[in-house]
Amino acid sequence: MNGFAGHVWGLSLVAAVCALIMVHLLAVRTTAGSSLTGAVVLTLAVAALPAVRGEPPHYVAGVALTAGGVVAVVWATGRSRRHRSARRSALADYEAGTAAVPLFAALAERDRLAAELHDVAAHRLTGIVVAAGAALRLADRERTGDALRHADEAGREAVRELERLTELDATAAGFAEVDALAAAHSVDYRRTVDKAPPGSTEATYRVVREALTNAARYAEGATVRVRIEPTDDRDKPVRAGGDHLFVVTVTDDGGTAVEPGLGTGRGLAGLAATVTATGGTFRAGPVRQGRREGWSVRASLPAATVLPLRRWPLWRGTAALDYALVALAIALSLGASLLSADVPAPFGGLLPALVTIVLSGLHAVPLAWRSRAPGRALAAVLSALLLWWACDRTGWTQPPVSDIFLVYGWVELTLVHSVGVRLPWRRGLFAPLAVAAVGGLALASGSGITGSRTAAWAVLAGVLAVPALAVWSWGRRTARRYERLRAADTRRRVLLDGDADAAVSAQRLLFATGLRETALRHARAVVAAAEEGDLRAVREEARAGLTALRDLLSGLRAGDDTDDAPPPTVSGITALAARYGAVVRYVGARRPLPAAVEVFAYRTASALIAVGVTLTVRTLTDGVEVSGPAPAVPAVERRLRALADAAGGTLSTTDRGAVRVWLPEAFPWRSE
Repeated sequence: MNGFAGHVWGLSLVAAVCALIMVHLLAVRTTAGSSLTGAVVLTLAVAALPAVRGEPPHYVAGVALTAGGVVAVVWATGRSRRHRSARRSALADYEAGTAAVPLFAALAERDRLAAELHDVAAHRLTGIVVAAGAALRLADRERTGDALRHADEAGREAVRELERLTELDATAAGFAEVDALAAAHSVDYRRTVDKAPPGSTEATYRVVREALTNAARYAEGATVRVRIEPTDDRDKPVRAGGDHLFVVTVTDDGGTAVEPGLGTGRGLAGLAATVTATGGTFRAGPVRQGRREGWSVRASLPAATVLPLRRWPLWRGTAALDYALVALAIALSLGASLLSADVPAPFGGLLPALVTIVLSGLHAVPLAWRSRAPGRALAAVLSALLLWWACDRTGWTQPPVSDIFLVYGWVELTLVHSVGVRLPWRRGLFAPLAVAAVGGLALASGSGITGSRTAAWAVLAGVLAVPALAVWSWGRRTARRYERLRAADTRRRVLLDGDADAAVSAQRLLFATGLRETALRHARAVVAAAEEGDLRAVREEARAGLTALRDLLSGLRAGDDTDDAPPPTVSGITALAARYGAVVRYVGARRPLPAAVEVFAYRTASALIAVGVTLTVRTLTDGVEVSGPAPAVPAVERRLRALADAAGGTLSTTDRGAVRVWLPEAFPWRSE
């Protein structure tokens, strides 16, 4: 009979181990929801076995608690392994893709310079051509003098701006520059927006400048109105996501094209890319003004951005292990007591039972702060232990605090390790000493101690200091390893940034060389012709400058196609979107992100991207959010959910049929 019982016990043990392995594999290979469901089902199945055998309720509860605690830790360690595996894969992709960073940095700089060149040179030279052409047609001496003076002034401005581009000392334009631009063109202008992010003011300046340039080209004699105002109710000033918008509109009531062939054909497309990159929207097209058909340019731009706050997912993200340890501590303390054969004797009555339950919770719950505030968590645990000691002295609790510390002292040691990892050593050194002192007090209060308890406390505290200091030193070594890894990552980023900067500098040098030989040379010739009073030469040089500008822009874009894959970074999403004809909006202050987070964001964007869609990439204080239209294919949404889960983030949907994927950084490395 004993042999049969031993055989059954052995089979049960094997079944339990297999079940735990299954939970671990589920946590590693599936999302949090699916694996947690399996863990709960297993816990309930284990608890059902003694219930079916007719065991007492307290025994069933003890089995459920103990099994739940063990399963929680196994599940959480599987989740941790899933996250580590995802990070390793992301880092491998990052290392493999960094070779493309310099190339795409150069391409992005080329596009930026091309857009700036178009805006600066085209605006000045177009104005010169229009004014000179009108004066030559009218053959009026006063008009000719005005045109020559304008050509001299505008030509000198063009030379200064183009020389600034060759020196590449660009500064962002603000509302003051927009005001000056409108005043120079003598248009109907009103601005009721005072403050906006630099990217929005720069985009505003470019929109107004391009629109006024086009009006001068194609709508001579038209009344031009420029408005910069907050949105009205119809425009829904606060969009989903928290962006407060203002609107820039430039309209004319129609006119005649004075000089054909002045445009490059890329101005509006460049404006659309600039506006959407700031998080706004852009449209341009004909509009009827009374009996005349004019043109309207409209851009909605962020006036301020309220970045959404994200709550850390407690059971999906990196804190899952902390909460699993809480479950284990409670399960082992209460569960073991309930499994005792003399329950409720160990509790000694209702009041001791309640006190024991409360103290068990106070001793276990601070483990949830292990990763974020280990010092405070340890202080709370030691306070609970002291409170347990005080209640033990009054006879309110069972089992005694000495037994509790012997069995559950791993809670304090776990927090000592976290203190060693997270806090500076001068502050963290108090942790093992405090654990030794309080733990020695708890052990010295045990019934087996004879003689002087003060002497016993001193001896026991000294003995406990050895393992506590060893665990703390282990934490310090872990911290130093993390520091070395971060330092190595920083060095890699510095080297990569250096390569990217070198590629950008080479692109700028190529750009500056071409600029000096084309548009800048013609701009200087315009000034020389204006000084000589040759208006016809002024117009021809200005037109030649525009032609050279168009050729230079075409040449810069001739090498757009590349077979290289964009680097798997947040910046690489722009190049990826360009290949699909999609648009990317960047919201929030751009800052360096951990390499794994950059790769997760790129993977999310690649899953969401499709022809013509608009993606939004928000840089938050604790990670990055990528959002876009909900995918029509269920498999894509499942892939997104698995990606967010592996990264420790979340996937959510909005009322407007969009999905948001939040990809958090690991818990911030911070001290208290």
